[in-house]
Amino acid sequence: MNSTTIVEAFWPGALSANPSTSVVIVAGGSGDRFLNPNGKQLHRILGKPVLTWSAEAFDAVAEVGQIIIVAPEDRIEEYVYEAIDGYSFVTPIVMAPSGAIRQESSFSGLSAVGDEFEFIAIHDGARPLVTPDLIDKMLTVIRGDLEVDGAVVGYPAIDTLKLVNDRVILGTPDRTLLWVAQTPQIFRAPVIREAHVAALSEGFVGTDDSSLVERLGGKMVLVQGPRDNIKITVPEDRLSIEAALLERAHELDRLA
Repeated sequence: MNSTTIVEAFWPGALSANPSTSVVIVAGGSGDRFLNPNGKQLHRILGKPVLTWSAEAFDAVAEVGQIIIVAPEDRIEEYVYEAIDGYSFVTPIVMAPSGAIRQESSFSGLSAVGDEFEFIAIHDGARPLVTPDLIDKMLTVIRGDLEVDGAVVGYPAIDTLKLVNDRVILGTPDRTLLWVAQTPQIFRAPVIREAHVAALSEGFVGTDDSSLVERLGGKMVLVQGPRDNIKITVPEDRLSIEAALLERAHELDRLA
């Protein structure tokens, strides 16, 4: 199986008549730790940019009616040329300028979301292993409970973790209470908008978008996802992601 076959083997786009969800894909990071001056979102894995892998998963979810890609303002044309043009997206795609920090980038993306959407998903563009099934699973969870304000994908911590200050261990938290949080994170649209506006007005910077909702008392739930939904951060991550994509392609071939 060559790279061209793999690139063409994945999810075909889908769009419902009345989609409920817009997705903000944050792709503005510089990728310094990836040691690539062009960043990691446009780095090609099996012939396709990392960002394109991420966007295609959302394009395949019928309930997603809009994809907003947040990219460095001076590179927007480059991102469109490299990661959007030439690929068969059926979902309308909008570009938005990134900010100095991730939270500002998320807010920029939110500002471009249409008022007609009930839910807003926020996803790291450098997580190319997200799947349509996982996105559908998260939407099912948030739709199924009107008291839930949002859902975060993650998995239970399996390592022993330590609380540390200046290399001195302060304690060992109960890992049964700890999960590793990832993206996508999906929210009711008014809730995440309110949370970002409040954070901006109060000068609060959170560790992720969910933390902005949590601080206002919103009910967020975790949805267990696969551990391989990793974010490409350092060069060696590329090998793990490529291996996972190869295995996924082989599995699709077996099912065909």
